Amino acid sequence: MNPFVSSHSWRFFRAGGFDQVRLDSGADLLAIGDLDQKLWVALSCPTRGIAFDEETLRLIDSDGDGHIRAPELIAAVAWAGQRLSRTEVLGQDLPGVPLDAIREEADSALYQAARAIVADLGRPEDQPIGVEEIAAAETRWLEAAEGAWREAAVSSPLGEATAVAHEALEAVRGKIDDYFLRCRLAAFDDCAGAALNADEATYRTLSAPPLLAADTLAGLPLARIEAGRALPLDIGLNPAWAEPVKTLNQMLLTPLLGALDGLSEAQWTAAKEALAPYGQWLAARPGEVGVAASALADLERLARYVRDLMPLANNFVAFRDFYTRRGKAVFQCGTLYLDGRAAELCVTVADPVRHGALATLSRMCLVYCDCVRRGEAGEEKTTIAAAFTAGDADQLLAGRNGVFYDRKGRDWDATITRIVDHPISLRQAFWSPYRRLSRFISEQVQKMAASRAGAAEARMAAAALEMGQRAASPQAAPAAPSPPFDVGKFAGIFAAIGLAVGALGTAIAATVTGLLNLKAWQWPFALMALLLIVSGPAMVIAWFKLRSRNLGPLLDANGWAVNARARINIPFGTSLTGLAQLPPGAERALTDPYADKSAPWWLYPLLLLVAVGCLYAIAELVT
Repeated sequence: MNPFVSSHSWRFFRAGGFDQVRLDSGADLLAIGDLDQKLWVALSCPTRGIAFDEETLRLIDSDGDGHIRAPELIAAVAWAGQRLSRTEVLGQDLPGVPLDAIREEADSALYQAARAIVADLGRPEDQPIGVEEIAAAETRWLEAAEGAWREAAVSSPLGEATAVAHEALEAVRGKIDDYFLRCRLAAFDDCAGAALNADEATYRTLSAPPLLAADTLAGLPLARIEAGRALPLDIGLNPAWAEPVKTLNQMLLTPLLGALDGLSEAQWTAAKEALAPYGQWLAARPGEVGVAASALADLERLARYVRDLMPLANNFVAFRDFYTRRGKAVFQCGTLYLDGRAAELCVTVADPVRHGALATLSRMCLVYCDCVRRGEAGEEKTTIAAAFTAGDADQLLAGRNGVFYDRKGRDWDATITRIVDHPISLRQAFWSPYRRLSRFISEQVQKMAASRAGAAEARMAAAALEMGQRAASPQAAPAAPSPPFDVGKFAGIFAAIGLAVGALGTAIAATVTGLLNLKAWQWPFALMALLLIVSGPAMVIAWFKLRSRNLGPLLDANGWAVNARARINIPFGTSLTGLAQLPPGAERALTDPYADKSAPWWLYPLLLLVAVGCLYAIAELVT
């Protein structure tokens, strides 16, 4: 948070129920360090799980913790601003950085690298240098340098075997040089010979448990040290170095000097001098191009920042892309097509259970789906959470399948695994009481029918069993007579039933009498009032929940730090989920040969009159 007041003239726009800063130009972007961070929409975002260039995010993430925080974004903008002479390019949506926009005095090596690429491409200085062009130029220069290196004349005394011989030489060069140096020192002073060889204490230490290994002998001299002694090539070598010396003898010494039992220092020097030109040529192999690798890396970084910093800021400091609907936000991973709808607010999820525990506070209906596709690398899997903000939830059930299209246009098989239920629309809330009542009545009727069918089957089975028993034992004693009907026992039950029927009839009578006393023009208002009484509470609750939908918990569950109450009101939420609609100008045939047969038009008024007559008759009887 900056304690001083910014001199920059800021502009804001209102979306999602809160003010968001407008970042339109390079000057706006360079001044974000002066903007009070309480006005930032987000203060941190993850580097994974968002649709953004991963390499750019890695460069901005200075501490490598997998999150980009406000100070890191500010530092990246400042780094780019220091190296640009024309900072307006930050807001021009360019694919890279032009040469004439780079400040030479700020970083001369970076400028020279850019100039070399422009000269190589033969383009004007005001044309942007893209990230791909920088990498292609580096590869092109390296290939050209390596081609020239390979074409250079080189001495190969052993022909095609020179490379293998050189490798064998380099493997033992240091150890053999050490051996002959020790021999010269022993020739210099006779007293040094004993000290230059390993003493008894050293061998005692090496032979102590655990088992003796050849690797532990590598530090000992190559052979016994004596003044003027040749290096033995077979017997008398340090066991740890026997195999490398044998390879040297086979690959270099024998082809070059002939068969040897021992290698003198003069012969060793001659062998090294014979392969010296080849070693110099090999060392001259270009490991990098003429331009410094660090300068090319900085140029690529600057090109990425010019291309990506403004889009990132408009998905970090403000959620402009999301709320203006001019493009998808970086946290939107694709679109889910399911149940005749297209849900555009989809986010990638690592752990649905953990994510849902916090995301439910968003008050949005979230559908978690496991997505699978088979690509070139084999089977790929991912999990998404899709927010359904239009339509209803009647057919959103675990196990249903859909298709998910990611930001790259790839299609995935999506299967619902979990649903976080919240109101989707006012239309759903209006019909929800009637649907619940219909579902309850249907379930009760099904239960009653099932119980009656079960009871009938049980009685039939019992009767069949009783008839079989009677046929098997005709002399059985007659069954005891049924006890007489006790009127007093059931008097209370009959009285209770009568009271219930009377109360219900009184209520119906009062309602029907009131309706019949209304005038004809008052009936529609009465029906509307009845609908509001039934559906009103559900609609009011849904209205409050729909108004309180918040994007913050959905993103916070993915590692974001959303700093504002990013609301998703009813109109904006409706735009995030597309409903199935016929295209404009489409021709529609209304004749369906398999449509359900409709009842005659006069049947419905007749049923209404019969119902009203029955209610009126009940009211007259009760009153």
